[in-house]
Amino acid sequence: MPTNYLIGGAALPDGTRADILLADGRIDEIGTGISAAGATRIDADGLVALPGLVDLHTHLREPGYEQSETVLTGSQAAARGGFTSVFAMANTSPVQDTAGVVEQVLALGEAAGYVTVQPIGAVTVGLKGQSLAELGAMAASRARVRVFSDDGFCVSDPLLMRRALEYVKAFGGVVAQHAQEPRLTEGAQMNEGALSGELGLAGWPAVAEESIIARDVLLAEHVGSRLHICHVSTAGSVDVIRWAKARGIDVTAEVTPHHLLLTEDLIAGYDARYKVNPPLRRREDTEALRAGLADGTIDIVATDHAPHPVEAKDCEWDAAANGMVGLESALSVVHASVVANGLLDWADVARVLSQTPARIGRIEGQGHSLAAGAPAELTLYDPAVNRVFGTDDLSGKGVNSPYLGVTLPGRVVSTFHRGYPTVLNGQLQDASLIADAGRESPRG
Repeated sequence: MPTNYLIGGAALPDGTRADILLADGRIDEIGTGISAAGATRIDADGLVALPGLVDLHTHLREPGYEQSETVLTGSQAAARGGFTSVFAMANTSPVQDTAGVVEQVLALGEAAGYVTVQPIGAVTVGLKGQSLAELGAMAASRARVRVFSDDGFCVSDPLLMRRALEYVKAFGGVVAQHAQEPRLTEGAQMNEGALSGELGLAGWPAVAEESIIARDVLLAEHVGSRLHICHVSTAGSVDVIRWAKARGIDVTAEVTPHHLLLTEDLIAGYDARYKVNPPLRRREDTEALRAGLADGTIDIVATDHAPHPVEAKDCEWDAAANGMVGLESALSVVHASVVANGLLDWADVARVLSQTPARIGRIEGQGHSLAAGAPAELTLYDPAVNRVFGTDDLSGKGVNSPYLGVTLPGRVVSTFHRGYPTVLNGQLQDASLIADAGRESPRG
């Protein structure tokens, strides 16, 4: 029988305090003065209770790149960061471009048990941008894929992008575009500007992102389909998306925690932990991204968690891989960049890190408001503490975090998935009971 938990005195996203009783995988009761015989009591005085976080953009690397991450270790990293669901990008080996591969990733997530792992399907076969992958078969598979992306590569062919948008419209899917015009970014190493010239590094111009977004929102309008823009990084991109939404185009967008907080100035030391695609931009871009998230132009925060082996980062800048790990630090970075300065409150955080990403990804059982009858997916966060972020805070294989040695606000105290604690008082728990529960509840 599942163990029941009584969370006492937590602050809900709207600021009110309440007790939360978890029973049989759901929120059984929420209010004040709740008592429950036999329930394990957890004191949440001073903690914020959020719906379990949902990451629409995670690289779990398995199958094929298990030296960087596995579904298990990535799931553990996600749980430590307060996530109860992650969407696994398709750039694995083999690529997630068939029903068989996405079902394999789904099964690996169920076996791990720490979070719901929802596979993302590739848009094109082998991510090569030449022909459409088995979109319908992946959608109809046990994995029920609804998000498709060639992330890491742009679907640069406009006809192929149009066909993908037309195809996914039939089953309510969405194409998540990595907006990068390849001809404008050949050999690019960092944001194009005065600093790239000073450092002698080839520039990645903002227009390479903005031009693809402008093209694709018009294609989405023409087709009448859903479009999602991955890792928006420039002020101009925010302007284009704002214009598209005002026009009534069905477009959503994400920003990463690192693009909300970090700027290109950090690259002056050639530390490859700061090498990422799209690159860190100017402070003006960071400010525009924060404002866009605050006014709803940008819909969600997604980590783009991208683990790499040490040797892929501990080398000269030009040879280093792009990417940062971000699952374990995401909530603290959002706290630092947009909550501490009053741009977002905790209800907004619940929206951009849980409710809206779940809606965009069409995933069941995630992103619900904390209310009686809702699935018991929630996170307890201590906003009052400060910590020096270190390798002890990382649970995945990757240590390529840009925040090592940086003081960040807050920490995830506990994470509950399907009514069980995957993290309790900051420590990972045994998720075997959750995995067993997942196997007993097939998706069909």
